[in-house]
Amino acid sequence: MAKKVLMTSNGDEVSKNIAIHLAKHGCRLIMMGDEASLRSIVDHIRVSVDGAFPVELIGIDMEADSEEAFHVAVQKAWTSLGSLDAFINCCTYQGKMQDILQVSEDEFKRITKINLTAPWYLLKSVASMMKEHGTGGSIVFLATIASGERGLYPGADAYATASAGIHQLVRASAMSLGKHKIRVNMISRGLHLGDEYPVSVGIDRAEKLVKDAAPLGQWLNPEKDLYSTVIYLISDGSCFMTGTTVMVDGAQSLMRPRLKSYM
Repeated sequence: MAKKVLMTSNGDEVSKNIAIHLAKHGCRLIMMGDEASLRSIVDHIRVSVDGAFPVELIGIDMEADSEEAFHVAVQKAWTSLGSLDAFINCCTYQGKMQDILQVSEDEFKRITKINLTAPWYLLKSVASMMKEHGTGGSIVFLATIASGERGLYPGADAYATASAGIHQLVRASAMSLGKHKIRVNMISRGLHLGDEYPVSVGIDRAEKLVKDAAPLGQWLNPEKDLYSTVIYLISDGSCFMTGTTVMVDGAQSLMRPRLKSYM
């Protein structure tokens, strides 16, 4: 599956492992975000994935106020690869778990810029290039289950509010962009032990109690539980899927009240 892929990342375990598997599947990959945070991922792929195409980096401030800054970055990626088959937005910022009345104005602005404003700008830029060149393509967004009505958990008010907009962005843009052969989908992922909520309740406690609280008895494993869904959504096999949110959460969202009470 030799796709040309642009992917945003903040250097977290989720996006790191998606990038590694994309490289293993023969994709030509450009990673976008803070260069210092992404350098280790690029180096890891270079030394550990035999035969992988060199991964390129494009630095950008995901809190930038300028739509033009994102458009220039996307144009740079397009020029480097010759085109883009897919765009994957993995860069998110959950913020610390805190009561809604304690969230500062600056923190709310940061959460909103990274989780909603930047994805909006990037979708517009990528889709504009795909339309202009008549290539079509696949756009995939990732967010945690807090972005949906079934997966809310305490302390994630600002993140849940901002990322919920991505669900509607996926549906609305799928309707608008389908005529250009551009598909837009979303993955609503379960929580892993490195996410803010399990960290806030204590890793040992979270690891122990999830066995009784969640149907599969485990948290999401970033190394193996997400990449196959991402690869499917950017592949030709999903050519009739658009405007869809795929739940990859081990039914955590179904059991959210139970999960909350156990934690």
